[in-house]
Amino acid sequence: MAAVDFPVQIQQLRQTLDSILEVSDLPAMRRQVAELSEQASAPDLWDDPDRAQVVTSKLSHLQSEVERLERMTSRIDDLEVLVEMVGESSDAAETADGQAEAEAELASVTKALGELEVRTLLSGDYDSREALVTIRSEAGGVDAADFAEMLMRMYLRWAERHGYTTEVYDTSYAEEAGIKSATFKVGVPYAYGTLSVEQGTHRLVRISPFDNQGRRQTSFAGVEVLPVVAETDHIEIPENDIRVDVYRSSGPGGQSVNTTDSAVRLTHIPTGVVVTCQNEKSQLQNKAAALRVLQAKLLERARQERQAELDSLKGDGGSSWGNQMRSYVLHPYQMVKDLRTEYEVGNPEAVFNGEIDGFLEAGIRWRKQQEK
Repeated sequence: MAAVDFPVQIQQLRQTLDSILEVSDLPAMRRQVAELSEQASAPDLWDDPDRAQVVTSKLSHLQSEVERLERMTSRIDDLEVLVEMVGESSDAAETADGQAEAEAELASVTKALGELEVRTLLSGDYDSREALVTIRSEAGGVDAADFAEMLMRMYLRWAERHGYTTEVYDTSYAEEAGIKSATFKVGVPYAYGTLSVEQGTHRLVRISPFDNQGRRQTSFAGVEVLPVVAETDHIEIPENDIRVDVYRSSGPGGQSVNTTDSAVRLTHIPTGVVVTCQNEKSQLQNKAAALRVLQAKLLERARQERQAELDSLKGDGGSSWGNQMRSYVLHPYQMVKDLRTEYEVGNPEAVFNGEIDGFLEAGIRWRKQQEK
């Protein structure tokens, strides 16, 4: 095995980090942290709980980002010192151990730096927002409903692995197994920019556990990702434009969930957009959550209309995200493959357990290439 050229590798790491620091504007981030820290320490901050939540959430996120950038600088410095120490050692065993440690740290730093680099690619209008994810079963009957539930679990496990908060707004259960649809929020900055590359049709091929003849079944589920609406978006919806229907929640639930007319369905009359929310105990809570989802859908609709206008001006016809974008194959072989980026892994079980960062990174890089 060829020896690692540490000086060259470390120089490349520093060049990559310098470009990341330039794009991230670390001094500006530090100034924002100072300003938000001052706001967070104000005695009357929690007089307005919504604003307090925004301030503390932004502060926590920015502090984390600054810490990641500063820690990366320190890790590269430490790696360089370790390599120098290995080179100065006269003990063969000590040198071999040090070499192995340096190679392992080089690989770890390179991976972490790649993740930081991907974050700098999230520069779209709404990329820094939290995300609303909706999953729907499509063709494939009960297998599709089961697949939709598998995808929902996959994203929730991914969020859990990273320590991100999630909030399920609505789940419509299928009769035999799985779900017809579900909507949930991933409450962390840049969740939209990160997860938006998951939007499209997902395809599952397996021996159906619901077929008593054990035949292979292909089923489909659709994933929609929207940015959470912010106060600055000015998405005002006149009351006359909304029809509100209330009904009794269905599916598994705790106390009060299935015994009162607490579920809410909102229909936006001008566009026909319909959203539902039934996972909260009170009708008011469900209506507020449904309204947030409706605002997000109308915001995305407006964005798509603006994009369509730009695409028509450019004459390129735009691009479609509605086609198949990933295949999950469990039989006759094991593989998950992204059809856009060609990124694939041979362990579907790990993917369904939330190990999707490789797909997300490849998707973000692919999308950036398409924009050039």
